[in-house]
Amino acid sequence: MKEVPNMSSSSTNLCALTTGIAIALGAATGASAQSAPLSAQESDPNVMGWMQGFPPPQDRLIEQPDSNYFSFPKLRWSVCHLREFLPTEEISRGLGAPRPLDYPAPAQFAEMRQQIDALTFMPINGTQEMTWEDSLYANYTDGMLIMHKGQVVYERYFGCLEEDGKHAIMSMTKSITGLLGEILVAEGVLDDTLLVQDIIPEIGDSAFATATVREVMDMTTGVQYSEDYSDPEADIWIYSTAANPLPKPADYNGPNGYWEYLQQVPPDGEHGAQFHYKTINSDMLGWIISRITGEAITDLASERLWRPMGAEQDAYQTVDGKGVPFAGGGVTAGLRDLARLGNLMLSGGEVEGAQLFPAAVTEAIAAGGDQSKFSGFPTIPNGSYTSQWWVFHNDHGAYAARGVHGQTIYVDPTAEMVLVRLASFPRAQNGLIDPTSLPAYQAVAEFLMSRD
Repeated sequence: MKEVPNMSSSSTNLCALTTGIAIALGAATGASAQSAPLSAQESDPNVMGWMQGFPPPQDRLIEQPDSNYFSFPKLRWSVCHLREFLPTEEISRGLGAPRPLDYPAPAQFAEMRQQIDALTFMPINGTQEMTWEDSLYANYTDGMLIMHKGQVVYERYFGCLEEDGKHAIMSMTKSITGLLGEILVAEGVLDDTLLVQDIIPEIGDSAFATATVREVMDMTTGVQYSEDYSDPEADIWIYSTAANPLPKPADYNGPNGYWEYLQQVPPDGEHGAQFHYKTINSDMLGWIISRITGEAITDLASERLWRPMGAEQDAYQTVDGKGVPFAGGGVTAGLRDLARLGNLMLSGGEVEGAQLFPAAVTEAIAAGGDQSKFSGFPTIPNGSYTSQWWVFHNDHGAYAARGVHGQTIYVDPTAEMVLVRLASFPRAQNGLIDPTSLPAYQAVAEFLMSRD
C-alpha cells in the first residue's frame, strides 16, 4: 500500500500527492509499503467507519491539518471529500438544466450489467482469466460508467462514491488543461510555436523560457523536476511546499505558489528531445492559457466545457495560497459529467448538433504524439503523449485521460465507447492496475461491437 512521507502539514501532504504523485504511471510512494493491503471490500470506507457518528470515534476521524488523510485506507474516504481539506475554486455548470444522458429501458440496462459483469479476459502476462466484475474490486473501483454510441450501458458506484457525489480525478486534470490548450491552438488564439518567454516574460531565466508551447503541452521540455518520493530533498517536496495554501513558516524563503516555483526551474536536457512526465508542465500550460485568455482555467473550463456540455454538477479545483488553480491534478468532479466530457471527445466536440470546439482538436489528440520520444511505460509499449492525453496506438485507436490510483477516461473511437473509472487503488502506480484494466476495457469494447 501507499505510504506518504512525513510533511509539515496534511495540506502540504496532499499537494505533494496531487502534484508529484499525480502522475499516470508513477513510482511507488513511501518506504514501508504493506505487502498485502486490505481488499477493496475490507477497505470500503463504509465498512471502515471513517467519519461516521456525531462525533465520530477518535480512531475513525480523518482530520486536517494533522492527519495523513491521503494514506491508504483513509485514501478511500478522502478522494470523495477533498473540499473538506483544501481550498478550491468552482468550475461552474451554470444555472441551466443539465443535458440528460440516454439510458436503455431498466430491464435492458440490468441485463447489460449482468452480461458485462460476466465478461472474462486474460490480464497482461496473466495465466488465469478474470471476470469484469472481479477486476472492479481488484482495482478498488469507486465508480464505473460506460457509454456506447452515446448511451449509458453500465453504471455502478462503490465505496465513498454515490451518484450525486464527486471524486478526485488526479492527473486527469492535466487532460482538461491540455484540452483547453488544444482548443485555443485550433481556434488560432494560441500559437504553439511560440516560446514560453514570448507569452510570459516574467518566466525570466527559468528553463521553461526557451521551451515552445507545444513542448510544454506534450511534456518534451528539458526541465529539472524530480518526483522521487523517497528523497526528502526531491523537487516534488519543494514544489508542494510552495503550493501549500496554508501560511508559510516565518523563516520560509522559498517560492510562494505554483507560478513562483516555475520561474526558478533549472534546465535538464534538451527541449523537444524526449517525453518526460513532469507535472510542472501542466501548471506552466495553465499559466500560459490564463495569460492568453485573461481567465483562470476554472472559468475557462466552465465556459467551454461544463456549461455547454450540460453538466449536472459543478466541479472543483484545488488552489495554492494565491488562488492559482492546480492545473496538474486538482479537479474533483462527478462520474456522469466526466462521461459527458469523454463523449464530447468521441463526438469531435459536438453535442446535439452544436459544435463546442473544432473537430480538429480531438483529431489531433487521437493522432497522438511522437512515439519515438515515448518510453519507460511497459504497460503502454506503443504509446505516445500529446496535449496532456495518453494515446495507446492500439487497433481501436484508443486514447485516455489518466490519473493515479486508477482514474481514467478511456475513449475507444472504433467501438464508439467511452469508459470512465474512478478509483482509490492503494498505490500511486497505474502500471500495477493496467494489467487488469486495459484488457478488460478491450473485452468490453469487443462485446459492445459484437452487439452491433
